[in-house]
Amino acid sequence: MHRPKYFTPNEVSVHNTIGDIWVSFLGKVRDLTPLVNEYKGDVLLKPIIECAGKDISHWFNPKTEDIQTRVDPLSGCMKYYTPRGRFIHVPPPCPCTDWANDFGTPWWRDKRYEIGLLSAKTRWIRIINTLTSQEQRLEVCSEETLNEILQRYLYYNSHATGYTWKHNGDSLDMSKTLSENNIPDEDEDFYNNRIDCDLFSQSICLYFNDDLTEM
Repeated sequence: MHRPKYFTPNEVSVHNTIGDIWVSFLGKVRDLTPLVNEYKGDVLLKPIIECAGKDISHWFNPKTEDIQTRVDPLSGCMKYYTPRGRFIHVPPPCPCTDWANDFGTPWWRDKRYEIGLLSAKTRWIRIINTLTSQEQRLEVCSEETLNEILQRYLYYNSHATGYTWKHNGDSLDMSKTLSENNIPDEDEDFYNNRIDCDLFSQSICLYFNDDLTEM
């Protein structure tokens, strides 16, 4: 079964331009760049562009996964609640003949824009290359397996697959998460005891696999 890709809030936040817009809501990450390109120049894009790179879960009802609603004080009717202003695919507050409603599925329900899940909890770890003594601090998703963390680390070491990953001398199961490998998340303890977690994050040591054999 295909595993979803997890993203940190920081990864989402860098996609914050008109030409590259991501948002997250209700635990999912969506790339709305195609939507913005399709409706380029439409004033109804403004609320979306203003929130590029941010989490907009407060726009939605977590039970229905639809936009928040409220009783309109003037009409007494239940209507979508959009305090930042009406946006793409939201019907106008009053009936009109010039609103095109032939778009099909509204973008917040359209699976085409989904690219992954937002991590419920991120962690900082230190990856230490024992061969070169290089150390890299890395923010990862707590839901990621070590193999997925390795993919992140390849940016800093393209030969990372040629190493054995260990913690406290024990080889790690690359198909499991940090917690499943008994690498605890101590952020809450550090916070309660006022310890700087930046200085005491968990470390993973990489040992080069010397596969040279005698001829």
